[in-house]
Formats: sequence, structure tokens, C-alpha cells
Amino acid sequence: MKDSRNTWEKWRNAARIRKPVAWVGAIIPFNIALGPVGTLIQLLILNLHGTVIDVALAITLFNAVSVPAAMMWGFVTDRFHWRKTMIVASYLTTAVILILFLFATTGYIVSLLYAAFSFATTASTTPLNLLIMETERKQKWATAFARFSMAMSVGQTVGLVLSVGWRAFFPLHYLVIPLAILSVISAALSVLMIKEPSVVFERQVIALNKPSFFHRILAVPLFFLRIPRLNDFKRIFRDIKCELTRQIPILYFSIFMFYLASGIFNTSIVPSLQANNVSDFLIFLVTTVTMVVQIVSFKYAGPYTEKKSPVKATIGGLVLRSLGYGFLGVSLYIVTGVLFLAPVLIFYPLAAGFAYAVYYTASNTMVFNSLHSGRQGSSLGVYSALVGIASMLGSLISGVTSFFLGYSITFISAALFLAVSAWLASLLSHSNSDRDAAN
Repeated sequence: MKDSRNTWEKWRNAARIRKPVAWVGAIIPFNIALGPVGTLIQLLILNLHGTVIDVALAITLFNAVSVPAAMMWGFVTDRFHWRKTMIVASYLTTAVILILFLFATTGYIVSLLYAAFSFATTASTTPLNLLIMETERKQKWATAFARFSMAMSVGQTVGLVLSVGWRAFFPLHYLVIPLAILSVISAALSVLMIKEPSVVFERQVIALNKPSFFHRILAVPLFFLRIPRLNDFKRIFRDIKCELTRQIPILYFSIFMFYLASGIFNTSIVPSLQANNVSDFLIFLVTTVTMVVQIVSFKYAGPYTEKKSPVKATIGGLVLRSLGYGFLGVSLYIVTGVLFLAPVLIFYPLAAGFAYAVYYTASNTMVFNSLHSGRQGSSLGVYSALVGIASMLGSLISGVTSFFLGYSITFISAALFLAVSAWLASLLSHSNSDRDAAN
């Protein structure tokens, strides 16, 4: 106990002389590079005569690699405390992988490189979150994370705008060159601007602070303080039988359905646009518009959630997202070809922009509140495992249904899974009402 007090005193004294997080500017070029990659990979596979199944396999492999990557890099962060080294190495490795896409001649090679991309980019996530907490005063953590999130969002949006302009004049596959250069620039800026902190924290501190937790889950929705065991799953889901303790398993089931539906929809939206003869330029433009709507929506999602309550806001976000997916599915029965772009520009930003921002803010507020039980490690492990499984399963389902049954069925299926997620979330509202009545 005395050692812990001394460590805290050292940190507090050091914090008094720390300067604001000026190094945040170093990450902006890297996030510009990240912005268009997800869309770029799908278009590269399709342009190499791949199918929606090939796209689904690439995204599934990406998600599959991200799970062990999140585990491994988290443990490396705790063991070695190499914040700056991990960040710089991640950026440089990402640059190399981006250049290697120039030599990909088949969709399978693109998929393997995309998996390596997942492994490399995940390495910088946790060190960056910890670095903010280690270089800022505690009372300024919320402001620092808000500034950090804005830098990431603006960077990725600029990257999408860059991709729109690039595709208007240059071949698609050469886009990786400026993206790789931007990653190298971030690595160089990180060498110059980031200093290893004198006092370091373990990852557990992220789960105890709401702004850091929200940012970490937004960057990569996989956060393992330890590897989940079978008993962890049993402990959480056996509580579903009890009226007073079923909130967490129901919440986790609802989140599982959300990521399953998101995997189904997100895997097929770009292939569906290309199948309807929408150009690469316009596909990047759709993604850019959606990202802008999402950034603006996040500004209002917090106050909206506080006004409505997390449960009601979660249900609202899920219902709106489900309607957006469903209308897109129905639209394909009415309009095809380039005309399909019209409903996409209406319903896609609504579902992936506003509805997602509201759902993310509200649902993760509930997840964060559920962690204060002394079992943060096991609870986060189960949560992350369910997210990883749902994302992989959703991508696989999407490829098969789109290829054999069509994109319309795929989008409607995603809408139905979201409806199930909303129904499960509504049970949380009933449980809270029953508990309040009992009190």
C-alpha cells in the first residue's frame, strides 16, 4: 500500500510540470492513411476479379487476426512499457505493408496483407491510450481524450477526402503510395515529439476511466486485460436466470447481435455498390459523407444519451439503424444500377452515422458501468470475445448470403438481427423498471 501511495505521489508531482499533449499532432498523418483503407481493400479485391465471398473472407481474416493481436500487444505493453517504440514500429510496419499492396496480383494476397495490416495497426492502440494518461494531469484526461478522438476522426475523414480526389485522377492501386508516405511521416513525428513517460500505468487503468475506455473501444472494440476462460462465460451467462442479475448477460447478447448485424451489412455494402455500377470515386464519396455525419453525430450523442437514459438511447439507435438497413434492402427491389446511390446516400449515413454514434455512446456507457464489480478483466474478456466472434461470423454470413441470395436479402437479414438486438435491449428497460418498482 505504501509503495502504491509513493508511486501516485511521484506521478502527481510529475504531472504538475507536464506540458499539454502536443504530440497528438504526430498521429494525424497516420490516421489520414487509415481512413480509406477499409474501402480500398474491398475495391482492390473486386477489381482483381474477386467476388463478395472473397471480400467476406478478407474481412473475416482481418477480424480473426485482430483478436490475438489485441491480446498480444496488450500483454507486450504491460510487460515492456515501450510506448514510443511500439507506436513508431507500428507506423513503419504499416507503411511497408501498404507498399506491398502494389505487388498483390490476386484477392488472396490482398487478404493476407490486410490481415498483416490488422496485426500492425493494433500495436499502437493501447500505448497511445496509456500515453495520454501518463502525460496529462488526471483532471484533464477527459479533455485530452476528446482532443485525441477529434484528431483521429478528422484525420480519417481527410484520408477519405484524399481518396475521393485521388480516384478522380489516378489509378486506384497507387493510392497506397501517399498512404504509406503519411504513415512514415507519423513515425518520424512520433520520434521527434513523443517521449517515454517517467511513470507508467498498467492497462487496467483504462477500464476505470470512462473517456479512456470509450476511446479504446472506439479505436478497436477488443480489449483483453486477460484471456477469458470458459468459467468466465459460465459466470456471466448463468446470471440470466435471475431477475436481479440478468442485465449483463442480456446486454452482452444484445451487443453480440449488433456486431453480427454490422458484420453482415458492412461486408456487403461496397460490393453491392460496385455490382450496381457505382464508380470507385462515388463509393469513396459515400464513405466520406457517412464519416462526416458520424463525426457530427458524436458531438450530440452524449447529451442525447444523458437526456434519454442509456437504455432508451440504445434502443433508439438500434431501431433507427435497423430501419436504415431494411430500407436499403427493400430499395434494391425498386431501384438498381447507379440509381441505387440515391437511397444509399440517405439511409447509409443515417444508419452508420447518426444511429451508430447514439448506439455506441449509450451501449458502451452501460458496458462501462457494468465493469465496476471487481471482475473487470474477465468481463472485458467475455465482451471482447463475443464482439470478435460476432464480427467474424457476420462477415462470413454476409459473403454467402450476398453471393447466393442477393444483397437485398443480406441487408434485410442484418436489419432483422438489429431488431433482435433492440428487443433484447428493451428487456433491460423492463428489468430496470421492475427493480425501481420493487425499491
